Order: sequence, then C-alpha cells, then structure tokens
Amino acid sequence: MGILHEDVVVINQAKKAGEPTVITVNCPDKTGLGCDLCRVILLFGLSICRGDVSTDGKWCYIVFWVVGKPNTRWNLLTKRLLEVCPSYLSTSGIFYYHPENQQPKPPDVFLLEFWCSYEREGLLHDVTEVLCELELTIHRVKVSTTPDGRVMDLFFVTDTRELLHAKRRQDETILCLKAVLGDALLSCKIELAGSEVTACSQGSPCLPSAITEEIFSLELPNGRLGRSVASNPISLTVDNNLSPSHTLVQIFCQDHKGLVYDIMRTLKDYNIQVSYGRFYASPKGNCEVDLFIMQADGKKIVDPNKQNALCSRLRMELLRPLRVAVVSRGPDTELVVANPVELSGRGRPLVFYDITHALKVQKTHIFSVKIGKHMIQDREWEVYRILLDEGVGYSVPRNKIEEGVRNKLMGWE
Repeated sequence: MGILHEDVVVINQAKKAGEPTVITVNCPDKTGLGCDLCRVILLFGLSICRGDVSTDGKWCYIVFWVVGKPNTRWNLLTKRLLEVCPSYLSTSGIFYYHPENQQPKPPDVFLLEFWCSYEREGLLHDVTEVLCELELTIHRVKVSTTPDGRVMDLFFVTDTRELLHAKRRQDETILCLKAVLGDALLSCKIELAGSEVTACSQGSPCLPSAITEEIFSLELPNGRLGRSVASNPISLTVDNNLSPSHTLVQIFCQDHKGLVYDIMRTLKDYNIQVSYGRFYASPKGNCEVDLFIMQADGKKIVDPNKQNALCSRLRMELLRPLRVAVVSRGPDTELVVANPVELSGRGRPLVFYDITHALKVQKTHIFSVKIGKHMIQDREWEVYRILLDEGVGYSVPRNKIEEGVRNKLMGWE
C-alpha cells in the first residue's frame, strides 16, 4: 500500500529552548540517501546531535535529532528533504548509486552583476547571506576593487526554485540586495550566463604549487588544526565477526560541523550501503558512530586493501574535511579554502557563507575572490581563493585569520 506522502518526512519541532528537533524520514532506500539528507540539513545551518538509520535493503527509516538556527524555515526544509527521497510509490528494490544516474539536466547558470560605490566591512558576507536566504546557490564569485574604491561583484548562481529566469524572481532578488546594501548599490542586473561567459569565469585549471603543497598533502596534519587532534584522537575500527552479512565500522572522534555528512559523503562515493547506523554527539564535543555497511553487491568488505582504503579516507575526512591556509602571493596575502566535491559534482554547502562570516567578525576586508573546481590528486576539489586587503589599519595576524576561518567552518566557535 505504501505510506502517505506527508508521512515521508515528519519534523517535530523542539518544544523548549535547548532541546533538539526530531526529523523522521520513512521512504524507499537508495545508496547515498543518508548523504543527500545530511547535505540538506547542513545547508539549512543545522547540526545533527544524534541519529539512527535502519533499512531492510528496500525501505529505510531514519531519525535525526538536530539543533541550530531558531529561525529555521521548517516547511521549506521538509520540502527540500522530500526532494532527495526516492519516490514513495516505488518499493521495487534498492536504488544503488551510479554517477550517471545522479546527473540530471544541469540547472541554468545566471550571472548576478552589481556595482557598489565603496567597500564596507562585511559587504560580501551580507550579500552571501541574502543569496542563501533566497536559495540561490553560489558556484563562482569574482570580486574586484577599482583604484577609486568602487567594488564590482560577479556571482554565478543557480536557483533552487528554478525561477530566476522570471522577472518577478529577479526583481525580488534585486530588492533584497538593495535592502542590505542601501545607497552603496550603484547598479544591479541579472542575466542568463552563456556557455562562453561561464567558461571564461572558471579561470586557469592549475593552482600554484605553493598552494597544493600547503593544503593538499595527503599526510595527516601535525598539530596544525585550530584544536589539537592529539588531545582527542580518532579511533576507527572494522569488525567482520559481529554480523554474518555486514561489516561493522566503529568511530570515536571529535565532533565538527557536518561530521555525519562527511562520513555519509565518503560512503556514497565508495558506493557503500549503510544498513544500520547510530550517531551520538556528546555535549563535551565527542562523537560516537556505529555503522553496519555492505558493498553494492550486498556483501561484506573482506578485502584488506578495500578496508584500508576506506578507513584511510574516513580518517582523513574526519581530521581534515576542509583545507584552510593563508599563503603569500608576492607582497599580498591570500586565504585559500578547499573542500572535496562529491562524485555527483556537488560541493559542501555554505562554505563561502562561513568564510565571509569569519572574515567579517575579524574585520578583515576582501579585495578579490575566485572560486573554481580543480582536479588534484585524482579528486575534484572546490577551491576558494580570497585575496585579503592589507591596507591601513590592518592588524589581524595571518595565523589568527586561518584559525578563525577554520573554527567557523568546523563549528568550533
């Protein structure tokens, strides 16, 4: 018979301040569903403090306890979660992840161009916040400051609602930007970006060797994180004896923003199905994870090489889900942030939002921004290169900038 559509995703909001909101998902299963759900939850600025996942291979039941923004638009969150769930009418077998099946028609890319009469503290973050609220996904940004102090911003965006081609939607976007920028806004226009414009915006596919050596080393970090990993090491064990049909992976580590997403993203990229999972983040900042998993063929992971490859990747993603470095570019200072892209082509949500927020808090001005995707060490990365304005009055040490941005991205504020 199936279940009612409104029962696929149910959100029970917290009744008291400090209590978690409970999100329940009951739908057909597919490999990577947990990753897709966690990505939406992260996109809405929420953190998973507890979770239970179970499936019989055809139907799954997932419960997430989440905390975060008090002004969350719960109805919209429900809608976005429903959109990543397989059709509730289909119960014929599990939907394994295949990259070719995860590539629907790419959305139209629009160019949002506006000029401001002057640069002010936090301007870029304020614009980013508006675009996020409007559900406009930022793919690339070009920001430059002219010698006379004017600022030109080019945002290449897609619209989650797929309405940006309509004048009404464009007018709404421009009106929201005017509200936050005020008299500083000189002009603003939105147009469909042609393929030649999009191609030109990508820039060079190569990164300077200094950047790749600084933040893309596969070696584990040596005490350079904002919080020492030595005081809270990762414990990761694999057990094939406890279950006749599943491999058990147990993880104990320090919690960070998007931790469950990082785990699920890794498993999705390896085409691994989670049959049962349990997550718990303690108030002290530790996280315990138990996962009963199997390969796409329905078998346990018994090959030592496959086990080692999976454990190595999980360990790296838990220690360094994002790479952050402040490097010298000649006489200038450049902030570089990189995060791995899913095989489906999507990067981590809200990275640019968090970067600009951290710089706004530190009162650090941005001179220019470049965002692009690069193939490095056989993986695709989304790289943010932000040239900082070190003008008169600039006083934030470089190590403080790096630490502040990393802590914001990791949720260690």
